[in-house]
Amino acid sequence: MEPLVLTAAITGAETTREAQPNLPITPEEQAAEAKACYEAGAKVIHLHVREEDGTPSQRLDRFKESIEAIRAAVPDIIIQISTGGAVGEPFEKRLAPLALKPDMGTLNAGTLNFGDDIFINHPHDIVRLAEAFKEYNVVPEVEVYESGMIDYVARLVKRGIITQTPLHVQFVLGVPGGMSGKPANVLYMAQHLAEEIPGATWAVAGIGRWHIPASMMAMTLGGHIRVGFEDNIFYHKGVIAESNAQLVARMARIAQEIGRPLATMAEARAILGLK
Repeated sequence: MEPLVLTAAITGAETTREAQPNLPITPEEQAAEAKACYEAGAKVIHLHVREEDGTPSQRLDRFKESIEAIRAAVPDIIIQISTGGAVGEPFEKRLAPLALKPDMGTLNAGTLNFGDDIFINHPHDIVRLAEAFKEYNVVPEVEVYESGMIDYVARLVKRGIITQTPLHVQFVLGVPGGMSGKPANVLYMAQHLAEEIPGATWAVAGIGRWHIPASMMAMTLGGHIRVGFEDNIFYHKGVIAESNAQLVARMARIAQEIGRPLATMAEARAILGLK
């Protein structure tokens, strides 16, 4: 079975310090958290940035500060920036940080109800974003929230708009308004992806209570896993996690117990299509 790539989504755009007191916000805090996650087994940091007061930000200089701080602390780790931003963020601001040429960035594949809001990804903007990934030579991770988005991405691949090979797709499951993270859904999404985009690799981010069920299914099916405070703030039900690294370490430990090797950095880069 393919070695397991663990991604740590350490901050996110929606989680607050009130809900999770251990949330890293400043570049220095994010760098320290990235190092701890790396030491626990993570090979990718999924990065959102915040202003000093904790509000979500897509400022180019703020991304630059965090990327430089993480690179100084953990030179080898793969940095994957979010182009999703906070719900309602103007598209031009979402796209802008690709100019920093991180290792990877996220490419959201559709619009969906997102709690009490609407996360808008207009088809024209999705195409513009796909072209920007090619322009800046950044590897995309395609984010899908339900199965129809896989069909849409397959059409973009056939049209030559998305050209990355191997293509890496993230199933974000459990968002209120999207597909849940129950194990049957993970299995279906993996099978559907294999049919529509042969050779694509995949990972799952189980939101909230779906974190463990979705992650366990991915681990046994050969998929990869995202953990972190963006998706889940608890270690057990009602027990706040001490750190992102604590969540990474749990997945690394379970993988070892069942004989699923963790990817080395070189293996992670090969799996994700990075040079």
